[in-house]
Amino acid sequence: MKLSQENLNKLTDVAIPEYDRTKLTAGIIHVGLGNFHRAHQAWYLDRLFAMGESHDWAIIGAGVRAGDSGQRDRLLDQDCLTTIIELEPGKNHGRVIGSMIDFLPVEEGNGALIEAMSKPEIRIVSLTVTEGGYYINPALGAFDPEDPDMVHDASNLASPRSVFGAMIAALRARREAGIAPFTVMSCDNLPENGHVARNAVLGLAKIADAEMAAWIEDNVAFPNSMVDCITPATGPREIALAKSFGVEDNSPVVCEPFRQWVIEDNFTAGRPALEKLESLGVTFSKDVAKFELMKLRILNGGHATIAYPAGLLEIPFAHDAMAHPLIGGFLSKLENDEIIPTVPPVPNTNLQDYFKLIESRFSNSDIGDTIPRLCFDGSNRQPKFILPVTRDRLNAGQDVRGLALVSALWCKYCAGVSDSGNPIEIGDENAERLTEVALATKTNPLAFLELKETFGDVAENENFRSHFAHWISTLWTNGTEASLQEYISG
Repeated sequence: MKLSQENLNKLTDVAIPEYDRTKLTAGIIHVGLGNFHRAHQAWYLDRLFAMGESHDWAIIGAGVRAGDSGQRDRLLDQDCLTTIIELEPGKNHGRVIGSMIDFLPVEEGNGALIEAMSKPEIRIVSLTVTEGGYYINPALGAFDPEDPDMVHDASNLASPRSVFGAMIAALRARREAGIAPFTVMSCDNLPENGHVARNAVLGLAKIADAEMAAWIEDNVAFPNSMVDCITPATGPREIALAKSFGVEDNSPVVCEPFRQWVIEDNFTAGRPALEKLESLGVTFSKDVAKFELMKLRILNGGHATIAYPAGLLEIPFAHDAMAHPLIGGFLSKLENDEIIPTVPPVPNTNLQDYFKLIESRFSNSDIGDTIPRLCFDGSNRQPKFILPVTRDRLNAGQDVRGLALVSALWCKYCAGVSDSGNPIEIGDENAERLTEVALATKTNPLAFLELKETFGDVAENENFRSHFAHWISTLWTNGTEASLQEYISG
């Protein structure tokens, strides 16, 4: 059955929205309608609406890049409905969610987005624009005003390229009309994501309109949040899974049954009653940063730990990597010896129990989370998930032997050839440069550390340099399995 509002009641093998979608009104514009948003924020709102709560907080989708128009077409074709399939061995569940009610035109200059964000009923603008979408200079860890998009938007706020330029234009229109500002809510996987979003908006505003920047600083809320749900990309397998539930969905989402959303209760103009979803993993907390650091280091750092050895060994899925004794052993030793000791106590959480949960989630064979997805965008992810742990341990005078091996494995992967000699496609906007310096480590083991924009001061530390040089030379000479075995055996 083709997914549509008209056909909803004809679907028999999936749960459908338990509320009247015609009674929903918009309160949120969300930019970046990828799989994670729909499996997480949109799913949570669907569950809240089913409780009869917050029906004035429905989502309008938006995008700022040309590629977003394809997603708009797919979702409008099915009345903005999405099939969510939760994958758990032996008991998969399907649900159609209806918390999104429209998708704005994707156009150059972002006029429709600015107009929609200027309306008083829109009280939250949320984001999943990926870790690399906040215009951060990775070496400095700060907003980059010299990025070409930022340079353009600083002089062209009426027709900006970026979501942050569009936000400033809409906030200015609201200010002039006497309308309260919306809250900017990042749902991206970043340390202190609210602060990162704030730095991007304010950084651009300060070079575009200093008076507006001061007003934003005084009046706009940017809550921090920690978000978590493993959500693979959609391909033929996922479309076929939707069909197995009797749904013809051209953009279904599969995900694990686990979700977590820890939010700072800091909103300019109200929010949905998300506190009613505590049993489903929503927590309002002043200690978001502690939950966030735990997740970024133990889970995301764990993903990086298994991704690159698996890629070099041509292992296709995360659960297969976890079943490999050397990769599983590498993860366990590195987490317990080097990563978990850097994580401060988290309210009501046992870190060892959390890591056991992570191991179980990574091993979920029904998810089919691919190793190329985990390897994607390493030049943005390494400085966020691995190198901060390395830096903390170096500053404390502690060993970084295993963390240096993670960086060396990433380097070897970027060389573009697996251990068996087959080509690897590097999914990174800096792929050409990464491959060039990775190949140079055959004769100069420290060549990769010339990527100062990635490694920053870590590249200058002799402790790290000696470990990295050892591991990359070992990887070139003996291969991935021998290197993992050497680390595990001590």
